[in-house]
Amino acid sequence: MITLIGLGPGDPGSISRGAESALREIGGAAARGGGSLLLRTERHPSVALLREWAIPFRSLDSYYESASDFQTLYRAIADRVIEEALPLQARGYPLGFAVPGHPLFAEESVRIILSLAAEAGIPTRVIGSGSFVEPTLTAAGASLEAGCDIRDALALPLVGILSDAGEPGPRRSDTSRGLLLYQVYDRDVASRTKLCLMRDYPDDFEVTVVRSAGVAADEQVDRIPLFKLDRVPIDHLTSVYLPPLPASLRRPLFADLVAVMARLRSPEGCPWDREQDHRSLAKFFIEETFEAVEAIETDDPDLLCEELGDVLLQVVFHAQLAGENGRFDADDVTAKIVEKMVRRHPHVFGAGSAADSAEVLRNWEAIKRTEKSELGTEWRPSALDGSPVGLPALMRALDISKRAAKIGFEWKDLSAVMDKVDEELAELRAELDRPEPDSEAVMGELGDLLFTVVQIARWQSIDPEGALRAMIARFSTRFKAMERMARAEGGELAGSSAQELDRLWRAAKAEAG
Repeated sequence: MITLIGLGPGDPGSISRGAESALREIGGAAARGGGSLLLRTERHPSVALLREWAIPFRSLDSYYESASDFQTLYRAIADRVIEEALPLQARGYPLGFAVPGHPLFAEESVRIILSLAAEAGIPTRVIGSGSFVEPTLTAAGASLEAGCDIRDALALPLVGILSDAGEPGPRRSDTSRGLLLYQVYDRDVASRTKLCLMRDYPDDFEVTVVRSAGVAADEQVDRIPLFKLDRVPIDHLTSVYLPPLPASLRRPLFADLVAVMARLRSPEGCPWDREQDHRSLAKFFIEETFEAVEAIETDDPDLLCEELGDVLLQVVFHAQLAGENGRFDADDVTAKIVEKMVRRHPHVFGAGSAADSAEVLRNWEAIKRTEKSELGTEWRPSALDGSPVGLPALMRALDISKRAAKIGFEWKDLSAVMDKVDEELAELRAELDRPEPDSEAVMGELGDLLFTVVQIARWQSIDPEGALRAMIARFSTRFKAMERMARAEGGELAGSSAQELDRLWRAAKAEAG
């Protein structure tokens, strides 16, 4: 059996009677050569008691020197524990693994050991002492009326507060609750933690740094502004507490947008918002999406941030409407896309592999086929099925032609495509040259020509929609330059001769490119 033992938060007196009994029992067996007691680290005040009680133990501190990161470290320690436990189990001898605090709180090595032990058929038991949480919060004078999030400082990135490693995506900390960070064990970690926190908290927000919590002779409490977090003494027994952030200082998050939308749709909300339905909002969804695309094309990050918010509002609006009808809500929308992205990226979140983006796309299609099969739905009877009818015409022409090309309906080379363009242009000319051109026939020939021109873009790996949008932007810039030049000369474009318009156009091209 593996006995996982907590050494308490630091004060030797905080070791529980059960933990002391287990330590003495396993230590006695180890002294007689019939067991083993391992410590994750002996850099803990309670270890002094083990020496006082003459309990033999071996520390695994040497693993800290060789591991490249903490996840590798904890796995190596867990492997070592299992490796030692197997022969001891065969002989009926106990193995103890002691850790600071409580074994089931903020102890990744213990989590891994429990998993490996279950796989190996090794029984385990957990004997706890108090964790670091209670004395740290007591030292910080924290009130827990609003609750408290507890996070590993080593898991914080520089772009905000994330959930524990292993989850598929980020989860913001709720700044309306307190936040307790552990493993702030040196100045580098403190500096990284500070940068992370400053995304969600003001630079001068008061935080509490607690060292050796609960150890009467060594406990130290510093209340400092956040920006000074890496300028105070830090050691391996340091934790940081942030109280709830006042509402006036909080950054609005996704949940706040959902709440705003619900308020707008409420009886006390906005008359216009209450009148909308999915169909009436559809055109706004398209408009907001294209405005976001425009922001991308103009390479304006501030505008893009604003336009993406407008697109997100449309998503939340539709989710609110559906929620009012009991169909789904914003959380369901979020859950479905998270599940889909994880399921369709087995090379990231599972055991799959993908050497390049082409293989990713092949895998994606295969997974979609499997999903449809599991739902009992026929997979796209036509090769063209699945092309969204709401796409702009150029985009859909490109998508449709790609789908047809996948099954071999394709020109042999680009020269053949160019010949087809000439053919379609000739047919359009012939129709236009008739004494009385038929408008429907002209429209059909023009459609044929446009569709064929899209094939040039496809063969050259160019987005035709983007190419046309870029041309529109160039034309607009040049045309506005013509207007400005005409006014500078005391005139207007309207009423100018063809020769004058051509001159201004050439000048505008030379100026604007």
